[in-house]
Amino acid sequence: MEIEQIKQELKEKVKKIDPLGKKLKFKLDDDIVLIDGTSEENIISDKDIEADCTIIMSKETYIKLQKNEINPMMATLTGKIKVKGDLNLAKKLKQLT
Repeated sequence: MEIEQIKQELKEKVKKIDPLGKKLKFKLDDDIVLIDGTSEENIISDKDIEADCTIIMSKETYIKLQKNEINPMMATLTGKIKVKGDLNLAKKLKQLT
C-alpha cells in the first residue's frame, strides 16, 4: 500500500469523527501523515510540523493495524509502535479503525 492510498483512506475516516482538537502526526517509515484537528474539521496533510502526538511505525505495521491483524497494545509493548506526546490523543485512534 502506498502512502497516497493510506492518506486517502484516512481522509475518509477522519470525516466521520469530530475534530480532534489537536494535531496528530504519523511517521510511517519515511512518510509523514498529519491529522490537523484544530479547526472545524480534521484535515490530512503531509506537513512535518510539531504535533501534540506523534506515532511512529512502519507502513507494514500500520496496514496490519488497519486489518486488525495485530493488537495495538502488543505492537506498542514490542516496540513496533512508538508514541511521543499526548497518549490520550493516540487512544482516540480507535475511532478510525
